Amino acid sequence: MARKMTMTEKILARHAGKADATPGENIWVDVDVLMTHDVCGPGTIGIFHQQYGKDAKVWDPSRVVIIPDHYIFTANEICHRNVQILRDFVREQGIQYYYDPEFVKNEPGMPNPYRDPTKTNYKGVCHKALPEEGHLRPGEILLGTDSHTCTAGAFGQFATGVGNTDAAFTLGTGKTWLKVPPTMKFTFHGQIPPYLTAKDLILAVIGQISVSGATYKSMYFTGEGIGSLTLEDRMTLTNMAIEAGGKNGICDVDQKTLDYVKARSNRPEWEVVTEDEGAEYCYEHEWDLGTLEPLVAKPHSPDNKDLARNCTDVKLDRAYIGSCTGGKITDMIMAASLLNGHNVKIPTFVVPGSTEVHADMQRLNIRGELKAGDEKSIQQTLEDAGCQVGPSGCAACLGGPADTFGRLNEPLNCISTTNRNFPGRMGHKEAGVYLASPLTVAASALTGHVTDPREYVSEPIATGTAGLV
Repeated sequence: MARKMTMTEKILARHAGKADATPGENIWVDVDVLMTHDVCGPGTIGIFHQQYGKDAKVWDPSRVVIIPDHYIFTANEICHRNVQILRDFVREQGIQYYYDPEFVKNEPGMPNPYRDPTKTNYKGVCHKALPEEGHLRPGEILLGTDSHTCTAGAFGQFATGVGNTDAAFTLGTGKTWLKVPPTMKFTFHGQIPPYLTAKDLILAVIGQISVSGATYKSMYFTGEGIGSLTLEDRMTLTNMAIEAGGKNGICDVDQKTLDYVKARSNRPEWEVVTEDEGAEYCYEHEWDLGTLEPLVAKPHSPDNKDLARNCTDVKLDRAYIGSCTGGKITDMIMAASLLNGHNVKIPTFVVPGSTEVHADMQRLNIRGELKAGDEKSIQQTLEDAGCQVGPSGCAACLGGPADTFGRLNEPLNCISTTNRNFPGRMGHKEAGVYLASPLTVAASALTGHVTDPREYVSEPIATGTAGLV
């Protein structure tokens, strides 16, 4: 009788051409998509040519995706040079999917941002651009030179970050060597209440198991509570699997997933993989969403969790809404709905996760529907509340050069929708970063201290058709 397998084990077995993939086993697998960006791309390209030769060609130019996103809006000339290295490689290799920030001219000074987010080749954060541009499908294997590549597991695929050397090997062969991870199962019961988002769920998980509790393990998120989340919110869950040390995060495929992928995928062939009933897990834990409260992760670790209501004495200097964890269109709607008609008390920086998100912020109202002529857009609502809205990208999530939008250049206290709060992550090494949901960040921006969003939110926030297909 065949062994019962988890989704992760099944995907790896299929890509290894095997009937089974047992935790702890080392296997060779075929890779479906390899992604790199402006930070790790140049190093990966250098190793690729060093090992395979200066005239070497990538294994499949239609399966390599290059998305500059980290250090774009800066005057730093080394950052500009990195983008040019990507351009040269794309031209040399005939790479099919490259999303160029054409306004980065490799000239001194700060690039002029795109004037219209619908009229640029630039896409913004790689983890948001990948699904938007049709590169994610259930049952596939995605590798990326970025630790948050695990975001894509929300689409029922195996997705994980790799180093430059592993990426260079895959560039040349289309394969990689993996150890099959054991699976941890996290079950959420009930429906998501209006004052919570997936950020609260993943902070509960990381707070439960610690930042090393899932080291080289697969994190499987399931239950009707996960089904009640938007597809975008599930991306927040899987994104932060790495914050617990996870090899990958993964969610079940449902109609929300299928509708999105069928509308977006640039390849017709893919197959949904399901969890076997009776599969074995190395750890299991359950939560009831009805009893879960809004959480924050205090400095300087994502597992330093506390209830938002316990932290009201924490005075804040800044709020930040953005990143691959908190810069999706539904995140923006959550924040704008809470801020609508109010004024922030502290400087609040908003960074769309992608140029598509930015375009949606300009064309949709705070209910997630196409705005009527006299209605405010999401962006207008945020700006009227006193927020500063910047161009799409990674921006201050990972610090970056000193001229990066929203960067903490002083030892400030900041509440943020980002995913890491280690010392120096958002800039100054003595800054204190409090990780929270878009609702908790918006509520805190209004008061100037950490604030439980239940003070402002009691009814479900409509997101309309935003982020659906």
